[in-house]
Amino acid sequence: MNPQYDVIVVGAGHAGSEAAAAAANLGSRVLLITMDMTKIAQMSCNPAMGGIAKGQIVRELDALGGYSGIVTDESMIQFRMLNKSKGPAMWSPRAQCDRMKFSRKWREKLEGLPNLDFWQDQVEQLLIQNHTVYGVQTKLGIPFHGKMVILTAGTFLNGLMHIGNRKVEGGRAGEAPANSLSAQILDHGFETGRMKTGTPARIDGRTIDYSRLQEQPGDSNPKQFSFLPQEGLLAEERSCYITFTDRQVHGILEKGFGQSPMFNGTINSIGPRYCPSIEDKVVTFADKDSHQLFLEPEGANTVECYLNGFSSSLPWEVQYEGIRNLPGFENARIFRPGYAIEYDFFSPTQLEYTLETRKVRNLFFAGQVNGTTGYEEAGAQGIIAGINAHQKVKDDHEFILGRDQAYIGVLIDDLITKGVDEPYRMFTSRAEYRLMLRQDNADIRLTEMSYKIGLASGYRYGLLREKIGHRDHIIHFIKNYSTSPDEINPLLGDLDTSEIRQKRKLVDILLRPQVDIYQLIQYVPDLRKLYDHLPNRKEEIMEAVEILIKYSGYINREKEIAGKLNRLEHVQIKEDFNYDKVQSLSFEARQKLNKIRPRTIGQASRISGVSPSDISVLLIYFGR
Repeated sequence: MNPQYDVIVVGAGHAGSEAAAAAANLGSRVLLITMDMTKIAQMSCNPAMGGIAKGQIVRELDALGGYSGIVTDESMIQFRMLNKSKGPAMWSPRAQCDRMKFSRKWREKLEGLPNLDFWQDQVEQLLIQNHTVYGVQTKLGIPFHGKMVILTAGTFLNGLMHIGNRKVEGGRAGEAPANSLSAQILDHGFETGRMKTGTPARIDGRTIDYSRLQEQPGDSNPKQFSFLPQEGLLAEERSCYITFTDRQVHGILEKGFGQSPMFNGTINSIGPRYCPSIEDKVVTFADKDSHQLFLEPEGANTVECYLNGFSSSLPWEVQYEGIRNLPGFENARIFRPGYAIEYDFFSPTQLEYTLETRKVRNLFFAGQVNGTTGYEEAGAQGIIAGINAHQKVKDDHEFILGRDQAYIGVLIDDLITKGVDEPYRMFTSRAEYRLMLRQDNADIRLTEMSYKIGLASGYRYGLLREKIGHRDHIIHFIKNYSTSPDEINPLLGDLDTSEIRQKRKLVDILLRPQVDIYQLIQYVPDLRKLYDHLPNRKEEIMEAVEILIKYSGYINREKEIAGKLNRLEHVQIKEDFNYDKVQSLSFEARQKLNKIRPRTIGQASRISGVSPSDISVLLIYFGR
């Protein structure tokens, strides 16, 4: 073992795995410490990656050179592009994964990195001196020294699981909690709190009557998450299935509310608003007769299934009775009941944009310890922490993404500027520039930035340049090619849109809402030749062409707005500035600004409680 590491990563969940991989690939000597080497990047909850806004994050992780997208592609058993009926800003990829294969593939990727060492143990203490971390000490009493430490402890910090009146200490089912780190971190002046999340029962798929469920297959033309070419994907595809609760099921669940820790006062922690337990849904939406549930396969070679939408902390007997009254579940058996879990988190307003803590130098937090929920949000924080830990070791510049550059930038800015009062989950509505932050252009937005710091490979960057070249060539052709009535009117007639009487630019035809680019390929031979000669990624390139042409006005307007607002990001504020001396600021603004310590006027403008008039006062004060 190397006695001195550049970066030590505590925890090998989604945040820890991306952090360790990023730092190691950049050239740092990395140690990854985990309590169980068989559960690297474990899918603790549902066996899926992506979804609304989360799919964009996975594509961004891939564009930066992370592994979440590649591993998802290699382990997926179903792919769906969500929101295709809406505009491209809302399109979100989602994959159902083989849970065991996902973890195994992640381990293979990490074990293939020469700069990365592993240690199976539990970290009990951070080694801190003069407000600077210099390593960790494990439960086995072994000290490891490192220049940077990234803490990604997930739900393990003082983890406590609830099933009815039963309480079991643990970070997840069958795994011990980490009980000493929180107290030490609290002693160093950190703000901490408790959050709650939950998971549903796992079902024996052999006992389900699938004929009574509604099948939900994947897309007929499945895509992938990674921008790198991959072969042999989706070799074993599986469907999901839909069922519904009813009033009878609700009545059964209500019988157990007195023993539910969420209703009898046992749990006072903050739970996820957008992923509530089934008992929460029954109470909150008392007027609804039913709730939709998804039965999701856990893998290609297992009968275990995940009942999405039925998260619960009710007594196991009540859960079991409720499940067996669902249509198609009359003979169901469960592998284990659902449970709620409480855990410690630290207010993310105590972090820099690099995810380094303000109170202890060289210590980074990533993942659920920052109050987020979800594999994708965790991985996003992990890669940013890993990059910046390496950059600090090398005394190089910080790597920070803006709100107009990535959903990852929105995520981190929200955490640091606004803090959390519930587990944070990403949505497209959180991104004011979501038309610019589409899932299809994540590589165009981020890969060159990553390549310049040495994370994205030269091969990946070469693919990007090739894609942009082909895309721009086809856009140039469409904007300059004149189509004749004889050539295009047969298509326009079939589409019941007005025919042309003289030559028109092809771009004018494509701008019609009834026309898509693949229809033009069928009717315009010269465009067909360009398409046929594309070496690879044809659909990806043509999708980019169509979006940039059809939505150019909206995209340009969004860029203009972003450019104006970004001027405020360049008005710097000294870290030690005393807002109390600016008496024209409101009392609440002074309180919030002194606590969060924004770096720029732009960040200050996004703090809850800081009004536009407060921003005007600051601009005047700083002479702008």
